[in-house]
Amino acid sequence: MPKKTTTKQDFIDAGFPVIDGSTENALLTFLQTHYPQVIQDGEVKLDELKTALGLPIDEKVNGYGLNFIGRNVAKAKYAQETQKVLKINKKQSKNFDTTGNLVLRGDNLDSLKILKNYYGGKIKMIYIDPPYNTDSDNFVYPDKFDKEEAEVLGLANLSDDDMERLEFSFGNKKSHNGWLAFMYPRLRLARELLSKDGVIFISIDDNEQANLKLLCDEVFGEGNFVIQITWRRTDNQSNIGNVARVKEYILCYAKSNSSKFLEKLSLSEKALNEYRYEDVNGKFRRRILLDKTRGRHSYSVTTKSGNALNGPWMISKDAFAKLESENGIYWTSGGDEQPYGKIYLAESTGQIPNDFWGIEFGTNQRGSQEVEELFQNRVFDFPKPTSLLKALLTIGINGNDSFILDFFAGSGTTGQTVMQLNAEDGGNRRFILCQIDEPIEKKHAAYEFCTKHKLPPVISSITIERLNRAGEKIRSGNALHAKTADIGYKVLELTDAPRLEADDDLLVTFIDNESLTAQDRLTNLIFRVGVDDPTLIPEEIVKDSLYRIATRYYIVHSVKLDGEKNRMKLKEALIQGEHIYVDGWTATLNTTLQDMRGKGKDKEKMQIVY
Repeated sequence: MPKKTTTKQDFIDAGFPVIDGSTENALLTFLQTHYPQVIQDGEVKLDELKTALGLPIDEKVNGYGLNFIGRNVAKAKYAQETQKVLKINKKQSKNFDTTGNLVLRGDNLDSLKILKNYYGGKIKMIYIDPPYNTDSDNFVYPDKFDKEEAEVLGLANLSDDDMERLEFSFGNKKSHNGWLAFMYPRLRLARELLSKDGVIFISIDDNEQANLKLLCDEVFGEGNFVIQITWRRTDNQSNIGNVARVKEYILCYAKSNSSKFLEKLSLSEKALNEYRYEDVNGKFRRRILLDKTRGRHSYSVTTKSGNALNGPWMISKDAFAKLESENGIYWTSGGDEQPYGKIYLAESTGQIPNDFWGIEFGTNQRGSQEVEELFQNRVFDFPKPTSLLKALLTIGINGNDSFILDFFAGSGTTGQTVMQLNAEDGGNRRFILCQIDEPIEKKHAAYEFCTKHKLPPVISSITIERLNRAGEKIRSGNALHAKTADIGYKVLELTDAPRLEADDDLLVTFIDNESLTAQDRLTNLIFRVGVDDPTLIPEEIVKDSLYRIATRYYIVHSVKLDGEKNRMKLKEALIQGEHIYVDGWTATLNTTLQDMRGKGKDKEKMQIVY
């Protein structure tokens, strides 16, 4: 294992600005700055905080909220820096150099932390279908808790009973405590990724619906709850047991109350059939004007045959006269002459969503059929249908140029739906999918498919292959923009980050991940800095070392900049560049970096990034 000759402290001592993974607690900093009396001896004084907030101090009534075993562990896991980095998988990627879509293979808790640096506050919509079935005793995701983890998270004073309860909660999928502790840090990170006008949709069933509602009230704010959709997930009803369970729920929360109003749905086939009348201005449906129950206006109207027709009317006499002058009245013929208003199809902006979605929005059966059509086999159980995701994307996003995130990607329904919508309307929606490498059981058809096609037998292989097949189907289809839609994706795998380890004698050893290429290190450097779009392909100035995006430069393996020719290129970068970011794990405090760093205000241009 190579030794690290230059440490983070060495760069700091040499006067280099250093960017590392530690994040400032904005709330703590705010309190220390504006309300120093609240923080004493490193602890929050609750009475002082209540006083600052104008709340009563002597509160003898228990508050309302959600409490669960593992809550503090979940908070610590949220705050813990990830020990993972990204490795490019070009073999599984598609259109790597041109696509704006991402697929991250690995634990989504680490993926969300990596994404946050650049995509924080940029995601317009999140959809997730988290694991909520209770058929298995164990979580697939590797969240764990033991004494070693307690030390890493900085949790102290835990008794043996505390440890036993926590270990059970994290290891038992049937434990509500464990499920909540699993979801909490992921939802906290999801909120940080959402844009100010962003929304999140979460599929859930009866097992955790009530708990999830309370958890989301806390994470997103009770006032940011938008809607809970009841979705009929199946068009079949079994006759087994006492009750047939045919529904699930989709919870929707906004990032802020300014975005709590959803967009309208496209008109359903049933609604379109109502526009069965037509005149020179196009198709229209009838609008009731005469209503003896709801009418509030009383006047007389002369029919086409000259008869008098009395109200009560839904609109005023002047409004009726205006419609009549504009050819806006449709009269029925025959003995019962009735006037109706005209609502034209061309003027329709859709229909507002309600909170019950029937089988017209798709079912699990339809989702399974879609996957089987692509794979000629049932390689995934109960995927969500694209029609359901299309409806959610329609009401969740205003416009067609947004980031959409799904960090429980499963079979990849979200990615396929985004590609299909772009092909239909020419949009530039971009998807980010996260899927853990969940092993596939040998008895499942997906295992045979993966081995036959020389793919790792894990769920993420199915995710990626579905995107590939769906994209080709979309490209060969007859959608208006099928030929120009982005059907590509960059596949990035999570792997161990470099680290420093101290032994018993306090000797520090650098543990590198030697599988990381210069391109991998560059990708992680761009993600860590969080300024440039990570899907962009940088210009290579010096092979495997110096790269440029716009006016910013990125350096990996700084030792490769030695030599007069490369030193001149670095000097040029220092003169022209807005900033220069150096991968601290591959940098050494050599004469090239020291001499060419610049002086005065340019000194801050070069920053070391860990």
